[in-house]
Amino acid sequence: MGTSKAPDTTRYEVALAKIKEALEKNDQNLAVAKIQEYLDKGQNVPLNIAVTGETGSGKSSFVNAIRGIDNKDEKAAATGCVETTMEVTSYPHPNYPNVIFWDLPGIGSTNFPAAKYLKMVGFEKFDFFIIISADRFRENDLKLAKEIQRMEKKFYFVRSKIDDNIRNEKISQREFNEERTLTQIRNNCIQGLQDLRLQSPQVFLVSSVDLTLYDFPLLVETLKEELPELKKEAFVLAMPNISLDMIKKKKKAFQAKVKYFAILSAGVGAVPVPGVSVAVDTALLVGVVTKYVLGFGLDIPSLKRMANYSGVPYEELMEVIKSTLIAVKVTPELLLRLLVQFSSLAVLLAAEEGTRFIPIVGIPISMGLSFTFTYRSLNMILDMLADDAEKVFARDDEPQEERALFKCFVYKLQPKMLPMP
Repeated sequence: MGTSKAPDTTRYEVALAKIKEALEKNDQNLAVAKIQEYLDKGQNVPLNIAVTGETGSGKSSFVNAIRGIDNKDEKAAATGCVETTMEVTSYPHPNYPNVIFWDLPGIGSTNFPAAKYLKMVGFEKFDFFIIISADRFRENDLKLAKEIQRMEKKFYFVRSKIDDNIRNEKISQREFNEERTLTQIRNNCIQGLQDLRLQSPQVFLVSSVDLTLYDFPLLVETLKEELPELKKEAFVLAMPNISLDMIKKKKKAFQAKVKYFAILSAGVGAVPVPGVSVAVDTALLVGVVTKYVLGFGLDIPSLKRMANYSGVPYEELMEVIKSTLIAVKVTPELLLRLLVQFSSLAVLLAAEEGTRFIPIVGIPISMGLSFTFTYRSLNMILDMLADDAEKVFARDDEPQEERALFKCFVYKLQPKMLPMP
């Protein structure tokens, strides 16, 4: 019995064939365009996540938080103390537009009665549902969950505004214990769902003020594991850097594809045209490295969103960064300046061009050198960027709990300064 090829392998072979065809026609620009086309296809796996719940449950704040943006951001979902979502509204991830979070109107509202809710919001297009409540889950939440279950899709219960509960308990209790309070909230939600005849419900406790706290990391891991294989990578890369483990997961996802990019590079190395291999290799590297920067949230817009969301000044985040590829436009010139600083890579680059024109053995040697140059370059850059992402996360994470409490405090005093439901 024959074995079928993995989808990634097949896609790389098709991309390689198109690139080689363009180069054989001496069309370097078309070759570069084919590389970019392949890179874009890798990011176009659609993922549609529905966020729903009753009016005032904190849906919009959650949609903003999971995309890593502040409620005041121009791309933010509108938030407020009354129902602000009056229709099904899509909010693409700022760096991964194929990953879309859908802010759905509150179930049971006048315009969206529970009995017709799923049909009215366009149930079919969503990969899974996140059902949010700010206190106990109610009859409408259960009806929605059972209908989703009947249609063989996944749903997850999220109890929001946990930061409010913790702050209030700290004020009201003489002997406050955070873990005990969290357990009581979780058990209360689970018992409420069981009273409504839902068996073995799982409830995730989340604060949209600070996603690193409570159950959000567990929620992300659960969602990732239950997604189809092709959508797992899109989901992981779109998630904010909520932990060092998340950064490592992103690095692992990127690393898994390095060998295929090196194969593309080797294929280009087979074309005996002076300068073409280096030029196309560099264009390939620029495209891939740009994806790395976006995935780790190290581009300027992402860093500024992180600064706004976390309260750490942008300048302070930049202070811990070492790589010259961060918060700038990645260009071929910038990459080459960086790579030739490493003697082993500079030797590989020079040898690749020099060996291509050796009779008989030149092309195979050049292909091997091209593969090695791209493979080593991408792994080296990936290590650098992941290291910087970890440093930025550590700087961002140091005073998180204090900032979260401060933001809540400011919101209570002056709601217009920090609109949160």
